[in-house]
Amino acid sequence: MEKAQVDRINELARKKKTVGLTAEEVKEHEALRRQYIDEFKENLRLTLDNVYMQQEDGSYKKLEQKKKPN
Repeated sequence: MEKAQVDRINELARKKKTVGLTAEEVKEHEALRRQYIDEFKENLRLTLDNVYMQQEDGSYKKLEQKKKPN
């Protein structure tokens, strides 16, 4: 995400707290926030895919996602 887009998110957030947003600005703010969150999650996943934990025996094991209980 480009800096201009992040600045726009922050600008809309400040405006929302002070004078409120128009319907068009609310949609823009939500879309930009969703894009930011999605990109953040993807970057975190990519980072965690390259993390290895050292085991007690000295070997390394790749991190695995925990299984969700049913």
